[in-house]
Amino acid sequence: MTVFVVSLFLPYTVHFDVHKPIARPAPPIRPPLTADDASLFALRLGNTVPTQPTPAISTEHEQFFLSHKPSSSQSYSSSLLQLKDLPATTPSETLTPLWGQGLFVQPKSRAEDLPPVSILKYAAENDRTTRSRVSSIPDIRQDSHERALQTADWSVQPGDQGNAGIRNAINAASRTGSLKEKTWAGLTVGTLGMPTDALEDTRKFDIEDKLENEYDSLPIFTSDSDFDGHYSHYCKTILWPVFHYQIPDNPKSKAYEDHSWVYYVKINQAFADRIIKNWKRGDVIWIHDYHLLLVPGMIRKKIPDAQIGFFLHTAFPSSEVFRCLAMRKELLEGLLGANLLGFQTKEYCNHFLQTCNRLLCAEATAEGVQLEDRFVNVSEFPAGVDLETLDTRRRDSEVGDWIKRMRTKYADKQLIVARDKLDHVRGVRQKLLAYELFLNKNPHLKEKVVLIQVASSTTEQVELEATVSDIVTRINSIHSTLAHQPIVFLKQDIEYSQYLAMITVADVMMITSLREGMGLTSHEYIYCQDGKCSDKQHGPLILSEFTGSSSLFEGYDLPVNPWDYRQCADAIKTAIEMSASERERRWSKLMNIVAHHTAEFWVTSFLEKLSKVHSEHSRRDTLSIPRLSVHELAEKYKVADERLFILDYEGTLAAYGSSTSIVFTSPQRTLDVLNNLLYDEKNIVYVMSSRKPEEMDRLFRRVPKVGLIAENGCFLKEYDTENWIDMANVEKSMTWKMSVLKILEYYKDRTEGSWIEERHCSLVFHYADAKDPAGAIRQAGDCANHINDSCQGQQVHAVIVDGELLIESTEWTKGTAATRIFEGLKHKRQSLGLKAPEFLMVAGNAREDEIIYRWANSLAKDGVIRDVTTVSVSSRNTEAMATLTQGVNGVLSALQKLANLS
Repeated sequence: MTVFVVSLFLPYTVHFDVHKPIARPAPPIRPPLTADDASLFALRLGNTVPTQPTPAISTEHEQFFLSHKPSSSQSYSSSLLQLKDLPATTPSETLTPLWGQGLFVQPKSRAEDLPPVSILKYAAENDRTTRSRVSSIPDIRQDSHERALQTADWSVQPGDQGNAGIRNAINAASRTGSLKEKTWAGLTVGTLGMPTDALEDTRKFDIEDKLENEYDSLPIFTSDSDFDGHYSHYCKTILWPVFHYQIPDNPKSKAYEDHSWVYYVKINQAFADRIIKNWKRGDVIWIHDYHLLLVPGMIRKKIPDAQIGFFLHTAFPSSEVFRCLAMRKELLEGLLGANLLGFQTKEYCNHFLQTCNRLLCAEATAEGVQLEDRFVNVSEFPAGVDLETLDTRRRDSEVGDWIKRMRTKYADKQLIVARDKLDHVRGVRQKLLAYELFLNKNPHLKEKVVLIQVASSTTEQVELEATVSDIVTRINSIHSTLAHQPIVFLKQDIEYSQYLAMITVADVMMITSLREGMGLTSHEYIYCQDGKCSDKQHGPLILSEFTGSSSLFEGYDLPVNPWDYRQCADAIKTAIEMSASERERRWSKLMNIVAHHTAEFWVTSFLEKLSKVHSEHSRRDTLSIPRLSVHELAEKYKVADERLFILDYEGTLAAYGSSTSIVFTSPQRTLDVLNNLLYDEKNIVYVMSSRKPEEMDRLFRRVPKVGLIAENGCFLKEYDTENWIDMANVEKSMTWKMSVLKILEYYKDRTEGSWIEERHCSLVFHYADAKDPAGAIRQAGDCANHINDSCQGQQVHAVIVDGELLIESTEWTKGTAATRIFEGLKHKRQSLGLKAPEFLMVAGNAREDEIIYRWANSLAKDGVIRDVTTVSVSSRNTEAMATLTQGVNGVLSALQKLANLS
């Protein structure tokens, strides 16, 4: 068995040795702060704003991290590690360079310019001829560079693109034997972090051959324009902002969404085609992140029985945000091609389920999404870090040297550390403003505290960079002294050894992301605060409540709302002044969580769950379930001394219809079959339905001995009796029904042709005959989402089923009624010295019958009943042991044959 770990970027890239120095951009020049740049927060009296910053101090602290950094060539040479020999461990959240602009010598992109960012600039781009003529002028330097690449020696190196958390987790699982076989399926143009149009086919073949045979990798070659449109435009400009609640404002994003969707589909199809080509029966396909949302559905169409898992590393937004995407339906349907969908937290799972319920009108349960022919499981799998490798790397001598240097440099200071990408999602601006407020409110602490903020920018965020630079300059101008600088702001990433030293000697870490999938930097910080490599230990963690880790840490961090500057400022003061015992108490709890949710645990738990749900799906697939053998059923029937039948009504014993216009396949035939079965005293028959008790009495008044289950288990009429038993609390049901009715009335008024049916313990919103079917489906989805949200604590669930929205209690089901029937029957027979029934047959066709199939199957598995037969009449996936393709006629014929044996 091979596990295909599918991500946009491979853990490898290619370096071409053309003996050229690597050009690096010069650091930007920051504009000086003027006296007119006022602080967001009012200062205490006596504070003044210097007219200029103190650049010498800033330069000294930045130089501290740069002075002992290797030169460009040294740094480059030291980074060229062969992963095959030594896995390259990096921070779980790397600050990756732009595509095609990494550390290595590689081809330049030939991607053509896409339409302008803003549709307001379309008019200026009408003259495509001129634009094409200008772009067609050859670049002599680039042409010379490309020729050199064709003959230059090349080597495979650790990649500088992609999700480092995935790489670290797979390496950890492989090292411990949890993942014995792995094949990375990646995209060369992306996974190798370089454009490939400039490479000749023979060179591509050589690269592909080496990666596949020596590095277990499957590179995918696509054009530079396709990848640029997919990654740089649709992923980064549309999906990334939306998934982080940063809705791109129209018109700036409209051009990207209209044009780059085509490239997104093409790249996803390229992945699917490559995987399909290499897939063999028994292989596992594990797809990662928002770049490849369509791949599961594409593979499912070609390989219906493939074992497919998908994990989203980012947050998943609420349905209100996700619905803003123009291609929302296509994205959801692509994801639902998987057997198992994994998210970082339970909140993200709920968001996805609500979105499917609302936008696709799919039936969403706590376990996943029920489709017409399959079930898709949805679960949370919090990602973690590779603690074993992290421990090895932090004991490196270079890390130790930096720990000593930083302890000497900041010997008498309380260090608050942070490392973020400089974008609108990470909350760097909010953090700096909160820190400014902290300094203004606590002047007695300002010379004791230093904030070291590493903020690397990988995209053009000119306005944000200018704003952040102004805030940093203002704070240092106001609060600096000749001997102290309150902020060390590094607009660049730092060496891994420096990063490990920084989080080891820190007194506090502060993360104020406005939205983040997990936030594994906090896990690495917690582990490095054990005091084994420094006298600093048990540092508090200030963590945004909008990160996935915040829900995992159960409040033992200091959770903050990054938009609440006062709360953040107070959290800094609390962390700085926290007692040693309280620090240790909180750290111990956090460390237990981090030690449990490791990278290896994340990999193994996901793959084990995927294997389990795939086996369940295979068993429930109607193509895998055998047809009912009436002959074998008859043999079991004949040898049983007592038999119990529990049969569904609509769709099993009779066709669907309203209570006033029910159309039996053959009304008299159905009643005759039931009476014939009950003629044998060994048989006990129950009919179950979602209908009200009075309707059931009217329909079966000519079958006096039959037992009845009404409203899906809320009412029970035992066999050979006349009285109904209230299984549910009718008064309690009236309480939630009053509030739900108001919601249903609201949507009924907006859906012409719909109507509400009120039952004793449930409600039904009928919209099958609405004048606008498409509009009715949308209204039903919104209504279901509304009810499920508002009645979450009342054990009430709204489910869309075949043109109806059924609202009922989850406390009482057909399964609870069946359990009472069987337990009562068993107790009665035991009091007479007899055994429990030896024969049980359950037949149904609807989704609410699945629970009674599980109940019956468990009785067979535990040996409580000798012969159990569960039969499904529908074509949907099921937990029943057998199927009947003839529908109602097939059920009645089988039952009549059994009755004839008596």
